[in-house]
Amino acid sequence: MIGGLVIPTGVPTKESEQVTYTLDTAHQKASDMVKSIPANLTEYRCPLCGQVFSSYADMKEHYEINHYGSIPPVMITLKLNGKLCELLVEPHWTLKRTLQFRLGLTGAKHMCDKGVCGSCTVIVDGRAVLSCQMLAVECEGKEIETIEGIAANPKWKPLIDAYCRWDAMQCGYCTPGFLVSAKNLLDRNPHPTEQEIREALAGNICICGTYPRHAQAIMEAVQVMSEGA
Repeated sequence: MIGGLVIPTGVPTKESEQVTYTLDTAHQKASDMVKSIPANLTEYRCPLCGQVFSSYADMKEHYEINHYGSIPPVMITLKLNGKLCELLVEPHWTLKRTLQFRLGLTGAKHMCDKGVCGSCTVIVDGRAVLSCQMLAVECEGKEIETIEGIAANPKWKPLIDAYCRWDAMQCGYCTPGFLVSAKNLLDRNPHPTEQEIREALAGNICICGTYPRHAQAIMEAVQVMSEGA
């Protein structure tokens, strides 16, 4: 995905049907994903029977008549990557599930789903949290940042560039969680020591064992960002 890696799109019918992701195209893709999230709901679909309504009130009335005893979805408003958006979610849905299945933001990864690996890390009101352990309804009105929003922000390009230069990923599955945790650290402490970096990333697990590279990448990013300030 990064650094010129060529990834087939779907099942190519010709050998030439490939797309090349570079740092610039990845940044643009992240920007497009953030911008594509609709601000307001225009239809309300019943998850039990699939019927579509023009208002939330009509859908709730439909539940009372046709699905008596069932709990209807909840309408919430999130401030996601700086953009307000309305969502219809099941009351038991986690923030991670909501990001993936309601908004198409797949950067927060599904791994342990028990709050121990850090792969689903996002930032909520300035604090790094595990989105698999937080209900979406708890996030009403809160400021939420995901890896997509970070990747779309030019300010954090040096951090992503440094991760690529230091090869601080192998399979890449855990990398979004590490980057979110790193960004959250630098928000609070723009000039961390190596020990402070290691402590901030202690909740993120990498099965490939890239741990030594993360502190090096972050410290390089700090230097580049300081010089560009």
